[in-house]
Amino acid sequence: MTQITYRFAKDSDADGLIALVAQCYAEYEGCILDVDGEEPQYRSIASFFADKGGLFWVAEQGGKIVGSVGFASKKETAELKHLYVDSNVRRQGLASSLCQLVEDAVHERGLPTLYLWTDTRFENAHRLYEKRGFVGGAVTRTLSDLSQSVEYYYEKALRPS
Repeated sequence: MTQITYRFAKDSDADGLIALVAQCYAEYEGCILDVDGEEPQYRSIASFFADKGGLFWVAEQGGKIVGSVGFASKKETAELKHLYVDSNVRRQGLASSLCQLVEDAVHERGLPTLYLWTDTRFENAHRLYEKRGFVGGAVTRTLSDLSQSVEYYYEKALRPS
């Protein structure tokens, strides 16, 4: 099996990133990916996250994007966004490695808290976040999107500098 490599995303990664997210959404009944209407950031992911004070990474295997994650920052917090892993490479530590990239970058910026919102249907993700020390899963928000998403809030206090 070809090695997985990590790199900062480029805006030109749009097609591969959209394919990854579409694959992940397809695993859940009722999850609809509407890039142009609801998730236009996927078309220029690096620029989008740079504008949000953050960074975005992709994981590649054999030239294919098999994982993604990013963060946006403001004031004293950062938000983890768009953690997706191709179903063919799950359970190998890829999601945890992607989370670590974000945690390290946020910590280097001196931000004490990392938070995220995750769809209530993404139970495997909830287990990963909890294993990594995120606390939450009780507070929810409802989105007015095509997927009729309800999301859980999680946060993690990062180690002090």
